Amino acid sequence: MTATPRVLSLGAGVQSTALLLLSAEGVIPKYDAAVFADTGWEPASVYKHLDRIDREIAQPAGIPILRVGRGNIRDDALNPEHRFASMPLFVKNPDGSGGLARRQCTNEYKLKPIKAAVRALLGAKVSEDGSIGRAPAGRHVNQSIGISIDEFERAKDADVQYARNKFPLLDLGMSRNDCRRYLTTNGLGDTPKSACIGCPFSGNARWRRMRDENPDEFADAVTFDHAIRGGGASANAKGKTLRGKAYLHRAMVPLDEAPIDRVTRGEWKSRQVDLFDAVADQLMEDGDPDGCSPWACRSGTPVVDAA
Repeated sequence: MTATPRVLSLGAGVQSTALLLLSAEGVIPKYDAAVFADTGWEPASVYKHLDRIDREIAQPAGIPILRVGRGNIRDDALNPEHRFASMPLFVKNPDGSGGLARRQCTNEYKLKPIKAAVRALLGAKVSEDGSIGRAPAGRHVNQSIGISIDEFERAKDADVQYARNKFPLLDLGMSRNDCRRYLTTNGLGDTPKSACIGCPFSGNARWRRMRDENPDEFADAVTFDHAIRGGGASANAKGKTLRGKAYLHRAMVPLDEAPIDRVTRGEWKSRQVDLFDAVADQLMEDGDPDGCSPWACRSGTPVVDAA
């Protein structure tokens, strides 16, 4: 480990996978470690992809992938004895208006585990219960985040003193399509998006693909959707249910009744690509947000509590 470690925040999606490959190939300096925060409810395709890039890219390059987490977001939401870090569920209020529940899941299940891993890399004390203490004074990591030029406005400084956020894709002038083409050229054109199976920010295209290609995962999401109608199980057990009803789909109807076969405006727009980009774009979740980035959720920003 170098005096100032170079760490990749690895979401296992297009941009962060491209960064891992760029580092392994020597286009950018080698990472001392890559950190993947596991919510416990990622699609099987993400875990399969993570195993592959660990085996074929990271290990040969000597870049350890650290898999960290704080539990299983699905199980925690349905456990009446566990505090639930709320997801951005769509909430239909009694008067028929809609709202969006506060998003705490990214911080709890992504950011906190990553930050803890970073502190451990810097030499923070690890307690017997596994908790990780403060980072040593005066030390920090250079933390690479996969933000491309088409979303440069999402690049932000770190909110802790022991990390300095870096954005190599911006330095290289690479867009998401550039990353996709680079991965496709290297046999990784099927890189999936990293987002929970039941992510409320999923668009119709992702729900359709899940239903048609991964029916077990879609059935799991449907079951979860019905179970969280009143919010998290812990809140329900304490009599703190939502004033309205919560749903995974933005139409605010049960997922198994939602109009997921409707092609959205964004999906049509994404299909209108020129021939040069057609191959690179064909595996995009047509019109859907680009996965769950821990540092810059590409799916929007919930701004109000609906409860």
